[in-house]
Amino acid sequence: MSSEITPTTVDVDTVRSKINDDSLRLIDVRREEDYNQGHIPNAVNLPLASLLSGDSPESVVKLVEDMGIADDTKVVVYDDTFGALASRVTWTLQYIGHKNVALLEVTYSQWKELGLKTSTEKPNIKPAKHSLNLNPDIMATAEYLENAKEKDNVVLIDNRERLNFLEQHIPGSINIPYRTLATDGKILRTKESMRNLLKNRGIPEDAEIIT
Repeated sequence: MSSEITPTTVDVDTVRSKINDDSLRLIDVRREEDYNQGHIPNAVNLPLASLLSGDSPESVVKLVEDMGIADDTKVVVYDDTFGALASRVTWTLQYIGHKNVALLEVTYSQWKELGLKTSTEKPNIKPAKHSLNLNPDIMATAEYLENAKEKDNVVLIDNRERLNFLEQHIPGSINIPYRTLATDGKILRTKESMRNLLKNRGIPEDAEIIT
C-alpha cells in the first residue's frame, strides 16, 4: 500500500473567500433533511448513504459528474461529525482518482458558531465530465490485511466509538475513536498533538496504519 495520498484540511478563511468560485465545489455529506435546513452557501449535498449505495466505481463517477466535479475541480468536504463521514467521502474521491480534495477544518455546527453565512438554497449545478483512474494503493483488501497483520510495523486502528469496538472488532486492532482525533475548535489535532496521541498508544512513527 502507498501512503502518498493523505487528506488535508482547508481553513475557514480560504473557503469563505472562495465560496462563490466556480472552480471550488463544497460537498455537504450530512443527511438530506439536515442539508435542507441549512448548509454552507453553494454546497451540494451528498449523503454518505447515497455514495455507499453505488455498486461500482462508475456509479460513483456519475454522482461526481452530476455534482459538477471535473478532474481539475477543487473539492472541500464537510460534515457535522468531526470529519468521520467527510473523510470517508474524501477517500472515495481519491480512490476514483480525484486528487484535489480536502476536508474543511471545522464541522458545520462550528461554522455556524463562528457566525458565518449559511443558506437553504440549492446551487445551480451544471454536470461535468470526470475520468476514472482507480487508485487501488489506498485500499487494504482482506487478503492484504491478512498478510499485513503478520508484520511488526503494521497497526490496525478501529476508529469507531468505544461501545461499537467492544461489541465486535477485527482481532489485533486497537481502538482510537474518531472524536479523540479532534480538538475543541477543529476536526483534527495539530501534527504534534496527533504524534503524541499515537506515541501514547504505542504506535511508532514509521508504522503502516490501516483503518
